[in-house]
Amino acid sequence: MNFDFLPRLPSSRLDDRNFDDLVEECLLRIPRYCPEWTDHNISDPGITLVELFAWLTDQMLMRFNQIPRKNYVAFLELLGIRLQPPTPAQVRLTFYLSTHFLENYTIPRGTEVATERTETQEAIIFTTDRDLIIAQPTIKHILSAPDAGNTPQSLHDRTEQWHRQHDGLTVTHEFELFPQKPQSGNSFYLVIEPDTSLEGNVLAIAFTGAQGTPTGINPKHPPRSWEAWDGESWVKVLLREADDTTNGFSFDENAGDDDSFEQSGDVILHLPERWPTASFAAYRGRWLRCTLSEFSNRQPGYANSPRIKTIAMRSIGGSVQANQCVLVEEEILGISNGKPGQSFEIETAPILERRGGEQLLILPLGKPPEIWQEVEDFADSTPQDRHYVVDALAGTIQFGPLIREPQTLKKQTQTRAYQQQVLPAERSPSRDLHEQMIEQQYGAIPPRGAEIMFTYRTGGGKQGNVQANKLSFMKTAIPYIDRVTNHHAAVNGADAESLERAVLRAPQMLRSHDRAITAADFEALTLKGSGGALARALTLPMSANQTAGSVSVCVVPQANTDLIDLGRGIAPENFNLNSALRDRVLHYLDERRLLGIQVQLEQPNYVGISVQAEVTLEPAYKNPSAQAEIIQKLKIALYRYLNPLTGGPEMTGWPFGRPLYPSDIMALLQQIAGIQYLGAILLFPIQKNGESWERQTTPVNYIDPGSLGLFCSWADPQARTGHVVNVLTDQSAVRI
Repeated sequence: MNFDFLPRLPSSRLDDRNFDDLVEECLLRIPRYCPEWTDHNISDPGITLVELFAWLTDQMLMRFNQIPRKNYVAFLELLGIRLQPPTPAQVRLTFYLSTHFLENYTIPRGTEVATERTETQEAIIFTTDRDLIIAQPTIKHILSAPDAGNTPQSLHDRTEQWHRQHDGLTVTHEFELFPQKPQSGNSFYLVIEPDTSLEGNVLAIAFTGAQGTPTGINPKHPPRSWEAWDGESWVKVLLREADDTTNGFSFDENAGDDDSFEQSGDVILHLPERWPTASFAAYRGRWLRCTLSEFSNRQPGYANSPRIKTIAMRSIGGSVQANQCVLVEEEILGISNGKPGQSFEIETAPILERRGGEQLLILPLGKPPEIWQEVEDFADSTPQDRHYVVDALAGTIQFGPLIREPQTLKKQTQTRAYQQQVLPAERSPSRDLHEQMIEQQYGAIPPRGAEIMFTYRTGGGKQGNVQANKLSFMKTAIPYIDRVTNHHAAVNGADAESLERAVLRAPQMLRSHDRAITAADFEALTLKGSGGALARALTLPMSANQTAGSVSVCVVPQANTDLIDLGRGIAPENFNLNSALRDRVLHYLDERRLLGIQVQLEQPNYVGISVQAEVTLEPAYKNPSAQAEIIQKLKIALYRYLNPLTGGPEMTGWPFGRPLYPSDIMALLQQIAGIQYLGAILLFPIQKNGESWERQTTPVNYIDPGSLGLFCSWADPQARTGHVVNVLTDQSAVRI
């Protein structure tokens, strides 16, 4: 029986053992259960019985495997499993103001920003999650320290050398930021007034310096870092070097020869969304610091300390978290007819997970509006309960049904449950076969003529994992906004759950019973709690330095795999676990873990790989266009194979900790039609150095990512991370 309207399900052969397999399995169990039985000849009566029961089991399995596909759906419904809706991608949007404000400026929650709409693709819309308040900072203290500790203690207060202005601080004479002979670790701190809410703001710190002794650094790679204290650690807040027009306080050392010549520049800092007030060494406020990093040949150190004359600070914008969704407010679904089991469809499906303010309103005639409550099912709903059920994927709202059932069915069910727990020896009372049937209403019915309104969000899907700097069009008119962008790619968007995944989820649900006890329970519930935003989860074994009573789960978020088909691969940054998703999963696990167990989410150690291969093509592929096509296929196959989601021998994600050998690449490329011979296969590891990725210049025999390592491959022309395929023709190589 075929159902074309259903996705393709796994094989309906629930048990693929045949007669011979069953007989062999029985024979293997004889020494364990009956070691005295040593005669296993066909003529032995025991073997005859084994074959008889194997034949009966084979007949039973044949019928069992004939369950039609629609029964899969029925079984899932009986278990209460519903297909999960899409998961919206998340991104941090940055708004830049067109003017300077002396007071706080608010960008309201629900502001919509979209990608560019093309002839073939609709615009992808993101909506902000909260109000963004852009405030004006005031510097409270200027401090310096000889080293950069995590909790600075030896601080030197240099605030008295400054006098206040309304827009910053100005020195009375030239001010040296660091000692005369700066060393790595030297730091200076800017402590901001604690009463000003600056979470997520974009600050522009204007420095004015005097032309003097050269600092001796490379202005393109200044050896310093800007950081902010987020309550737990110091996080980097300088997004890119181009945001520092002071060139590491060296300014333009060749701009003039007069010592009185003043130069200025700005440092643009993107503050974290969590920037609390902290106290270090009796100084309280919100903390920024600039620290001299380790000196090297690429980053020579300061020969002399920069001299600064003025510092001014202002907010020029802010960043806020956004989700790929559209908010639909108070959509009218229809008018109630007063009958049980009513169902209404929304205009735009699917329905995303509900948040505060997203609710169903019933407007009875001549009465105040009523807010109804969403429930998983109507099993515990009484006729007075204002309950409804949502099918998020189909986009339907269901009200309570009227069910015809035996009068004492519930009472007898409760009695049996009590007897099984308290009086197991007593038999449950028998039910009269001629018992009267009654109609039971589960959940209230909206009054006849009542108007039904629903507020919800729609959207989601992996298409929301847009690349950086793609969100630049304001869908909501907000004054004084100069521009908006996303400096990082959107992550964690996932399509709606398929029937294949739901079938695989059913055994996990039956095994865990919504409680995290075993390692497999933590993995299953971690994936479930993410709502589809996580693709993989692995419970880590207990380590020697791990605190007792803690469980660590290594997770891999979803990413847009369409980039693989475009020949670009997926960079490790697309698998970042953001704070919003982390908090959501931990909150879900917190309600299901054992008392006293602490859960931690960790990310794998991503290792980049660049493959350089030599191939000889079949004579039919001498045409340049045909060669380019097959080379593109080879690169796409490599990007798909070396990937945390689609890679590995099983194409279900590269296994944790599995090394890569050239023979693996050879076995992969041999499957591509058109390849006649394979030449040298070279592997180049790509490691992260600071904020960038660097490709090793020499190849290695194999690459071991470590016990928690996963391989990634992506195309970045500047870092040379992409794959290279050389076509050998007449003992010469043509690079494609």
